[in-house]
Amino acid sequence: MATNNDIVTPDIEKARSTYERFMGSLKWAIPIIALIVFIVVVLIAS
Repeated sequence: MATNNDIVTPDIEKARSTYERFMGSLKWAIPIIALIVFIVVVLIAS
């Protein structure tokens, strides 16, 4: 019978992989969104 460690470890590795991909996406998405917001604000203000 499987112990708790055998069951939890693959889930933790999958979660870590998903988290790392998510954070990697945020590194690129946040500056791009900020740039788009800045351009829209400049266009509205002028």
